[in-house]
Amino acid sequence: MSKYSNDFKLEVVQYYLKNYGGYGTTAMHFNIPSPTTVKKWVKKYEQHGFKGLIKNKISSYDGEFKENVIRYMHENHLSIQETSYHFNLGCPDVVAKWEYIYYEKGPQALYEEHRGKKKNMNPKKPKKKNRKTVENNEDLIAELQQLRMENAYLKKLQALVQERTKPKHPKK
Repeated sequence: MSKYSNDFKLEVVQYYLKNYGGYGTTAMHFNIPSPTTVKKWVKKYEQHGFKGLIKNKISSYDGEFKENVIRYMHENHLSIQETSYHFNLGCPDVVAKWEYIYYEKGPQALYEEHRGKKKNMNPKKPKKKNRKTVENNEDLIAELQQLRMENAYLKKLQALVQERTKPKHPKK
């Protein structure tokens, strides 16, 4: 549901059109946070009448419509916002997104669905390859043997050092 009712939007637009004030004054009079909102409603009303104020129920457009919107915008040298008002689209960001797709991926990309998360068609997770192959195991065994030999050598060395530092005189 919309934050503002259609009747309220119409009242705001009519107040503005009767020259009671500009966008800012009208917004303040009706306690609307942004004059841009009032401007948007007025533009849509001027283009489409009361229908322009009603929230658009269509959430998905076909590729042909998208391509026509972008072509119309460029042929008539309209801004994204003006194009959005002309076609009574809910948000100018939609036109900007279509234009980006049109120029980055080509007109044919407008016919593809770009919303939502990509679905993974393979529900099973691929098994990770075992990195420890036979060669790795042999390398690890060789390294382990090397470390054991070093450990044994250091123990013997430590025993010899302790033997030399041991006092030669027995306690009485």
